Amino acid sequence: MQDLEIIYQDNYLVAINKPANLLTHRSLIDKNETQFAVQMLRDQINQYVYPIHRLDKPTSGVLVFALTKEIARTLSQQMSDQQFKKQYLTIVRGYCDDKGVIDYALKEILDKMTDARAKKDKDAQSAITHYETMSRVELPFAVGKYNSARYSLLKLNPETGRKHQLRRHLKHIHHPIIGDTRYGRGEHNRFFRTQFNVHRLLLHAYKLQLIHPVYNDRLALTAKVDEEFLTVMQKMELHYDSDLSQSHYELASDSL
Repeated sequence: MQDLEIIYQDNYLVAINKPANLLTHRSLIDKNETQFAVQMLRDQINQYVYPIHRLDKPTSGVLVFALTKEIARTLSQQMSDQQFKKQYLTIVRGYCDDKGVIDYALKEILDKMTDARAKKDKDAQSAITHYETMSRVELPFAVGKYNSARYSLLKLNPETGRKHQLRRHLKHIHHPIIGDTRYGRGEHNRFFRTQFNVHRLLLHAYKLQLIHPVYNDRLALTAKVDEEFLTVMQKMELHYDSDLSQSHYELASDSL
């Protein structure tokens, strides 16, 4: 694998654009994997890094690491206080409403190996996701029981960060994410593989805002979408209101 794309780096933190299908860190759940973002970044910048949050293996986008334990504690507290503001892009089945809020509590997902001793009867946790439809398209292909297939490009802003929250929430409102082999629809995933050569989950952590732990500025990080995601958007003529082909950072005056 090539070097990771670095969006931002200073003496305190570094942010990368994590490719799809790369683990954030080593996991017993995927014990046969040999590449992890944490180790790759350490080797690339020749410095120890501390992951502040994670992205699911199939999800691409902005991933932030601290460069010292002290900065890691500060950023982790920000995340706990919900000061990290995240925005995702996704393509889903069907026509979504123009805007909406999914307020649907989620039971914690436990792994048989890593969570063997965890309490299994916990109450569902509060989970809230805001969404906005950016573009819609109807394709003249019979997928499933319909003669045509409808899809929407969404912008997602989660208030909370539960495991698989966005994927589970979109399944809950009957608009599963394309490429989601766990919560999605097999006939639509197969259609995208054969028609558009898409072999990934179409979910991308596009933007993240945080308060810089030293300078106290609001730092806005943007991760470009990869060629596979961008190409399918172009072929489907799904439109977004900004350039998705460039990663960058800037100081922000407004929150996402």
